[in-house]
Amino acid sequence: MAKIEQKSNVVDEIKAVIKDAKSVVLVDHRGLTVDQDTQLRKSLREAGIVYKVYKNTMMRFAFEGTVFESLSQHLEGPSAIAISTTDSTAPARILSKTAKACPALEFKAGVVEGEYYDAVKMVQIADIPSKEILLGKLLGSIQSPISSFARVIKQIAEQQA
Repeated sequence: MAKIEQKSNVVDEIKAVIKDAKSVVLVDHRGLTVDQDTQLRKSLREAGIVYKVYKNTMMRFAFEGTVFESLSQHLEGPSAIAISTTDSTAPARILSKTAKACPALEFKAGVVEGEYYDAVKMVQIADIPSKEILLGKLLGSIQSPISSFARVIKQIAEQQA
Protein backbone atom coordinates (compact mmCIF):
# COMPACT_ATOMS: atom_id res chain seq x y z
CA MET A 1 0.00 0.00 0.00
CA ALA A 2 2.89 2.37 0.70
CA LYS A 3 4.20 2.05 -2.87
CA ILE A 4 0.81 2.97 -4.32
CA GLU A 5 0.67 6.07 -2.13
CA GLN A 6 4.19 7.08 -3.18
CA LYS A 7 3.28 6.64 -6.84
CA SER A 8 0.08 8.64 -6.47
CA ASN A 9 2.10 11.41 -4.80
CA VAL A 10 4.43 11.53 -7.81
CA VAL A 11 1.49 11.59 -10.23
CA ASP A 12 -0.12 14.39 -8.20
CA GLU A 13 3.17 16.30 -8.26
CA ILE A 14 3.37 16.06 -12.05
CA LYS A 15 -0.28 17.08 -12.40
CA ALA A 16 0.31 20.12 -10.19
CA VAL A 17 3.29 21.24 -12.24
CA ILE A 18 1.63 20.81 -15.65
CA LYS A 19 -1.71 22.28 -14.55
CA ASP A 20 -0.79 25.87 -15.53
CA ALA A 21 1.94 25.00 -18.05
CA LYS A 22 2.21 26.95 -21.28
CA SER A 23 4.59 24.37 -22.70
CA VAL A 24 5.79 20.86 -21.92
CA VAL A 25 8.72 19.34 -23.79
CA LEU A 26 9.86 15.72 -23.66
CA VAL A 27 13.50 14.91 -24.38
CA ASP A 28 15.70 11.84 -24.43
CA HIS A 29 18.55 12.73 -22.08
CA ARG A 30 20.48 9.50 -22.57
CA GLY A 31 24.19 10.07 -23.16
CA LEU A 32 24.58 13.42 -21.41
CA THR A 33 27.57 13.70 -19.10
CA VAL A 34 27.09 14.85 -15.53
CA ASP A 35 28.61 18.24 -16.36
CA GLN A 36 26.36 18.69 -19.39
CA ASP A 37 23.28 17.71 -17.40
CA THR A 38 24.23 20.03 -14.56
CA GLN A 39 24.73 22.93 -16.96
CA LEU A 40 21.40 22.18 -18.67
CA ARG A 41 19.54 22.05 -15.36
CA LYS A 42 21.16 25.33 -14.26
CA SER A 43 20.16 27.18 -17.43
CA LEU A 44 16.61 25.82 -17.28
CA ARG A 45 16.28 26.71 -13.59
CA GLU A 46 17.49 30.28 -14.29
CA ALA A 47 14.75 30.62 -16.91
CA GLY A 48 12.10 29.43 -14.42
CA ILE A 49 11.60 26.08 -16.12
CA VAL A 50 10.95 22.87 -14.22
CA TYR A 51 13.13 20.04 -15.54
CA LYS A 52 12.74 16.58 -14.05
CA VAL A 53 13.09 12.93 -14.87
CA TYR A 54 10.05 10.87 -13.93
CA LYS A 55 9.08 7.32 -14.70
CA ASN A 56 7.18 7.08 -17.97
CA THR A 57 4.19 5.39 -16.33
CA MET A 58 3.91 8.22 -13.80
CA MET A 59 3.92 10.82 -16.58
CA ARG A 60 1.42 8.77 -18.58
CA PHE A 61 -1.01 8.73 -15.63
CA ALA A 62 -0.51 12.46 -15.05
CA PHE A 63 -1.11 13.31 -18.72
CA GLU A 64 -4.42 11.42 -18.90
CA GLY A 65 -7.34 13.74 -19.55
CA THR A 66 -5.17 16.81 -20.20
CA VAL A 67 -3.98 18.60 -23.34
CA PHE A 68 -0.66 16.83 -22.80
CA GLU A 69 -2.15 13.36 -23.31
CA SER A 70 -0.75 13.25 -26.86
CA LEU A 71 2.76 13.10 -25.37
CA SER A 72 2.03 9.64 -23.92
CA GLN A 73 2.87 7.99 -27.24
CA HIS A 74 6.48 9.19 -26.85
CA LEU A 75 7.01 7.82 -23.36
CA GLU A 76 9.43 5.05 -24.21
CA GLY A 77 13.00 4.83 -23.02
CA PRO A 78 14.57 7.48 -20.82
CA SER A 79 12.45 10.63 -20.79
CA ALA A 80 12.97 13.97 -19.15
CA ILE A 81 10.33 16.68 -19.05
CA ALA A 82 10.78 20.46 -19.22
CA ILE A 83 7.80 22.55 -18.13
CA SER A 84 7.32 26.31 -18.41
CA THR A 85 4.43 28.29 -16.98
CA THR A 86 5.65 31.67 -18.23
CA ASP A 87 7.44 31.56 -21.60
CA SER A 88 6.01 29.18 -24.18
CA THR A 89 9.16 28.76 -26.26
CA ALA A 90 11.84 28.96 -23.53
CA PRO A 91 12.14 25.21 -22.85
CA ALA A 92 12.55 24.44 -26.55
CA ARG A 93 15.09 27.26 -27.00
CA ILE A 94 17.27 26.22 -24.08
CA LEU A 95 17.06 22.51 -24.86
CA SER A 96 17.88 23.18 -28.52
CA LYS A 97 20.89 25.27 -27.57
CA THR A 98 22.14 22.44 -25.37
CA ALA A 99 21.35 19.84 -28.05
CA LYS A 100 23.59 21.71 -30.51
CA ALA A 101 26.49 21.40 -28.08
CA CYS A 102 25.51 17.90 -26.89
CA PRO A 103 24.05 15.82 -29.75
CA ALA A 104 23.08 13.11 -27.23
CA LEU A 105 20.12 15.27 -26.13
CA GLU A 106 17.19 14.64 -28.49
CA PHE A 107 13.70 16.10 -28.65
CA LYS A 108 10.86 13.59 -28.48
CA ALA A 109 7.81 15.87 -28.69
CA GLY A 110 6.11 18.76 -26.98
CA VAL A 111 2.93 20.69 -26.37
CA VAL A 112 3.11 24.47 -26.72
CA GLU A 113 0.04 26.57 -25.94
CA GLY A 114 -2.13 23.45 -26.10
CA GLU A 115 -0.85 22.38 -29.55
CA TYR A 116 1.04 19.10 -30.04
CA TYR A 117 4.35 19.17 -31.96
CA ASP A 118 6.68 16.34 -32.91
CA ALA A 119 10.48 16.49 -32.56
CA VAL A 120 11.05 18.24 -35.90
CA LYS A 121 8.50 20.95 -35.14
CA MET A 122 9.97 21.44 -31.64
CA VAL A 123 13.34 22.27 -33.21
CA GLN A 124 11.56 24.86 -35.38
CA ILE A 125 9.79 26.31 -32.34
CA ALA A 126 13.17 26.64 -30.63
CA ASP A 127 14.14 29.18 -33.30
CA ILE A 128 11.26 31.50 -32.37
CA PRO A 129 12.50 34.41 -30.22
CA SER A 130 10.92 35.12 -26.86
CA LYS A 131 7.81 37.28 -26.56
CA GLU A 132 9.83 40.19 -25.15
CA ILE A 133 12.25 40.17 -28.10
CA LEU A 134 9.38 40.02 -30.60
CA LEU A 135 7.60 42.92 -28.87
CA GLY A 136 10.84 44.90 -28.88
CA LYS A 137 11.24 44.34 -32.62
CA LEU A 138 7.64 45.36 -33.21
CA LEU A 139 8.01 48.54 -31.18
CA GLY A 140 11.28 49.30 -32.97
CA SER A 141 9.65 48.92 -36.36
CA ILE A 142 6.76 51.16 -35.28
CA GLN A 143 9.05 53.76 -33.72
CA SER A 144 11.47 53.97 -36.65
CA PRO A 145 9.14 55.71 -39.15
CA ILE A 146 7.83 58.05 -36.46
CA SER A 147 11.32 59.15 -35.41
CA SER A 148 12.36 59.55 -39.07
CA PHE A 149 9.29 61.71 -39.69
CA ALA A 150 10.10 63.82 -36.62
CA ARG A 151 13.69 64.41 -37.85
CA VAL A 152 12.45 65.47 -41.30
CA ILE A 153 9.97 67.93 -39.76
CA LYS A 154 12.72 69.31 -37.51
CA GLN A 155 15.07 69.81 -40.48
CA ILE A 156 12.32 71.56 -42.46
CA ALA A 157 11.62 73.83 -39.51
CA GLU A 158 15.35 74.65 -39.15
CA GLN A 159 15.65 75.45 -42.88
CA GLN A 160 12.68 77.82 -42.76
CA ALA A 161 13.96 79.61 -39.66
